[in-house]
Amino acid sequence: MTLTVEMITFDTLDAPALAAWWADRTGGTVVDETDGWFVMVVPAEGAGPRLGFQKVPDPTPGKNRVHLDLHPADPAVAVDELVAAGATFVARHQEGSFSWAVLADPDGNQFCVSQPEAAATA
Repeated sequence: MTLTVEMITFDTLDAPALAAWWADRTGGTVVDETDGWFVMVVPAEGAGPRLGFQKVPDPTPGKNRVHLDLHPADPAVAVDELVAAGATFVARHQEGSFSWAVLADPDGNQFCVSQPEAAATA
């Protein structure tokens, strides 16, 4: 069996606001499916899975069980731009030649920014 990632969904108190933030970061388009209860970000053609934002009365506390790994051309510049746009820098890690930064979006959902895998093995 082969599974395809169609969407990554976040619980949030404000689905439209968090969807707009991620759409601005990824170049996607916001689609309001249900009057703000569920909002989706559709990526640019071929740019990855859709992102879903679901309004809940109380987001799950604690560490994320799922997170995004982002691979920009220049990770240092991307981290600076994400922080300037409202993300929070959490930590930087290194394993051998592979390094990544952990950030959190405005709702506190953590995600990673690293060099593309080809650069890590070059």
